[in-house]
Amino acid sequence: MDKQHKTKRPPLRLRFGRRILNIHGILCYVFMYIPILILVIFSFNDSRFVSGAWKGFTFDWYIQLFQDEAIGNALKNSLIISLSSTFISTIFGTMVALAMERNTFRGKLAFDSLLYLPIIIPDIAMAVMLLLFFVLINMPLGRNTIIISHIAFNISFVAVVVRARMAQLDPALEEAAQDLYANHSETFRRVTLPLLMPGILGGALLAFTLSLDDFVITFFTSGPGSTTLPMRIYSMVKLGVTPEINALSSMMLMVSFVLVFISFLIQRGGGGTIELV
Repeated sequence: MDKQHKTKRPPLRLRFGRRILNIHGILCYVFMYIPILILVIFSFNDSRFVSGAWKGFTFDWYIQLFQDEAIGNALKNSLIISLSSTFISTIFGTMVALAMERNTFRGKLAFDSLLYLPIIIPDIAMAVMLLLFFVLINMPLGRNTIIISHIAFNISFVAVVVRARMAQLDPALEEAAQDLYANHSETFRRVTLPLLMPGILGGALLAFTLSLDDFVITFFTSGPGSTTLPMRIYSMVKLGVTPEINALSSMMLMVSFVLVFISFLIQRGGGGTIELV
C-alpha cells in the first residue's frame, strides 16, 4: 500500500528537459531586460558621456528634462493625442465587442477578420496606408490625423480585451435581471456594464499605452507642430545619445510598465458592483 501511494518521479530525460526550458526562459528575460536596466542605471550617471565610466549618482538629467521647452511641448502633444484617441477608441471598441459577441449577422466572419487586421499587420504598412488616405482626402497632416490614426488601431485592441472579458460573464445574471422585469437598457446599465468595466478599463489603459509609445504610425501621419515624445527622442538620438535621452526613455518606460501592470491587475480583478436599486 505504501509503495502504491508513493509519487513516481518523472524520468531523468523529462526532468532534464524541464530544467533546460527553465534556463532558456530565464536567459530570454535576461536578454530582454538587461539593456533596459542598463539604460535606467546610466540615466543617473553624473557623466556627460553615455559610454563613460560611472562617476556618481545625480538627478541633473531629469531636472534638465523638465526645463526643456521642446520636450514640454512634445509631452503636451503626446498627452492630448493619447487621451483623445483612448477615449474615442474605448467607446467604439466596446460597441464593436458587444456587437460581435452578442449578435449573429451575415459577413460576421469577414468583419471579425478585419477587426484583427490592425493587430497583425506591420506598423509600417498601416502607416503608409493611413498616409495615402489622408493625402487622398486632402486632409492636412497634424495632430488630428495622428489622433485618427491611433483610433484606427486602438479600436481593435480595446475590442479584443472587452470580448475576452465578455466571454467570462455568466449569462444567467442578465437573464435574472430580465426576469425581474428589467428592460434591455436597464440590464445593460445595471448588470452588464459593471461586469464589463474591468475589461473596458483594461482596454483603455492598453490603448493609452500603445498611443503614448507609438512612433512609426505617428511619424508618417504627423505634421508641423505635432511632435510627440517618441518623435522627440528620435530627433535627439540623431545628434548622439546623451544622458537626457536615457532619462526621458526611462521615464517613458516607467509610465508604460505602470500602465500595463495596472491594466493586468484590472483585467484579473473581479467584476464591478451590480446596481440592485
